[in-house]
Amino acid sequence: MAFSQIRLKILPSVRCLFDKLVHVEVEGLPPHKPVELRSKLVDDKGVTFKASARYKADETGLVDLSLAPSLGGSYTGVEPMGLWWSMLPETPNSKFVKKSVLSPTLVEIEALSLESGEVLAREINERVYMTEGMRRIPVQEGRIRGVLFIPPGKGPFPGIVDLYTLGGRLSEPRASLLANKGFVVLALAYFGYQGLPKKPPNLDLEYFEEAVTYMRKQPEVKGPGIGVISISHSGGLALSMASFLSGISATVFINGCNANTVIPLHYKDLVLPPLEPNLEEVKFMDSGILDVRNALPDPTLEENKASLIPIERATGHFLFAASEDDYNWNSALFAKQAAATLKCHGKDSFQLVTYPNAGHFLEFPNTPFCPSAFHAAVGTPVKFGGEPKAHNEALLDLWERIQEFFKRHLDNKSTHH
Repeated sequence: MAFSQIRLKILPSVRCLFDKLVHVEVEGLPPHKPVELRSKLVDDKGVTFKASARYKADETGLVDLSLAPSLGGSYTGVEPMGLWWSMLPETPNSKFVKKSVLSPTLVEIEALSLESGEVLAREINERVYMTEGMRRIPVQEGRIRGVLFIPPGKGPFPGIVDLYTLGGRLSEPRASLLANKGFVVLALAYFGYQGLPKKPPNLDLEYFEEAVTYMRKQPEVKGPGIGVISISHSGGLALSMASFLSGISATVFINGCNANTVIPLHYKDLVLPPLEPNLEEVKFMDSGILDVRNALPDPTLEENKASLIPIERATGHFLFAASEDDYNWNSALFAKQAAATLKCHGKDSFQLVTYPNAGHFLEFPNTPFCPSAFHAAVGTPVKFGGEPKAHNEALLDLWERIQEFFKRHLDNKSTHH
């Protein structure tokens, strides 16, 4: 067999933005030949993620992943991006980590003979985070620590503050990918990063207020209001910012809690204590990881109201997004309660979307799946829930919703002051 004629193509190009879909074809195979396709990447912590799927060439010797079904492996059926979203870590309890967005994530795709195991063709997909001409500016302004992304082109652009998970310190991928869509985005750290305390006794909302002021002063940022995007622990911080600070027009709340959690939050004379978990609700799973889904009590109960964030005070718009299979906590309940609070106060300035069978880390599409990982607040690996295919479908839907939501509420002339 002349293997030199077998080619694996990644279309339209081997290099693309991380959130873009690509088209994989293997051509020059013997007709009806069974092949295995494998994907592999190594993240910035050195963890390897892999997936594989079995295919059968058509009568012309072609396997086209947009038409041909996987017959088995990490996924089945017609899944053009299955080799990306079904990747799992070789090291258990690992989450895909990208520290520097200046370099691409390299995904190796190989086609192997099912009979001999021989590699027939391979290609590397370079998934980049920054479009040509984007500026990445480390920020150390007063107390603020973060990284600012400014898109190329003639501004000003709508501005967004991006808050990440408790254990993530600072995460740049989502911020840089959003900036590619025409936003100025500040990835803002809030502890354990560049001199910020590792174990703060409390968080000051004034710190986040400084970040809002900083963003509104940037010449590239179009006013009057800015956006905030959050996930997990930072969801409560985003709701608090929208409730107590002026100048926030649009808030995206992803798999967060509608009460303050983990660390007391101070603002002027006000203190929001953290919602106390009920440790009796924590379960050990057979694999040795923890199930903490029901550890937090209902924030709306009378005894927990001191921790509840008064979002009825907010004047901006909200996008509440929650995974119904989130095992970090009961995100869907918290999102529905937040929406109900606004409705109860005569406000319809929100969208609520929930995703069946999606897990905790709703970030951006085509990311290796994370069923379980170390949890910063718990101090041990926990289950994060979800099922890979449904999780990625949720990511694809939410990623578009986020962009549309911010464009609508930050580009609008009648934005709230």
